[in-house]
Amino acid sequence: MGLHERRQREKESIRANILQAAFTLAKTEGWGSLSMRKIADAIEYSAPVVYDYFENKEAILFEISLDGFHKLHIELLKAQQKQKTPEDQLVAIVDAYWNFAFKNKEYYQLMFGLGMQCCGKGQMKKEFSSFQELIYECTLEIIKKNGSNPDNACHMSHALFSAVHGMISIMMMRTADIPSTMNKTSLDETVSSFIKSL
Repeated sequence: MGLHERRQREKESIRANILQAAFTLAKTEGWGSLSMRKIADAIEYSAPVVYDYFENKEAILFEISLDGFHKLHIELLKAQQKQKTPEDQLVAIVDAYWNFAFKNKEYYQLMFGLGMQCCGKGQMKKEFSSFQELIYECTLEIIKKNGSNPDNACHMSHALFSAVHGMISIMMMRTADIPSTMNKTSLDETVSSFIKSL
């Protein structure tokens, strides 16, 4: 291995360590307490080294959120591919989205700015629309199969996304007084009613 390759590999390793340290700190202390100084201390480098790789904390958060969206997209595709009918695919996709949110709470909070400022300074994340696009495709297929008006697919799928994301957000921000079973039951009933309405 040449000197250039060795330096490149070292840079990639430090960058990955910065992101991992930031995520680990967020899991233990929360996103709000994250700082460039804490990240530097965690990887045992000086703060200027961290700034060599990321302009600011916002850039680190944006990078981690993209990783979260990528992981979510993979889970949604896995769920979709296990089912054959658009109705079953829709149920599976929504369930996968719900499960991801609560198994990866720190990711989800960062991705959608729950309880914190959303990261990215308005930068467009193409991964953001993955869930909406998949439920739109299923919704459109169900509508076509039922002989309903396909022009309603966009509006209907957006309404379902809003309902699912809203339930997750409420549950994450008010865990003390909302039982999880009630919310999952509500989710299942919402999806079932949604499919029947198409």
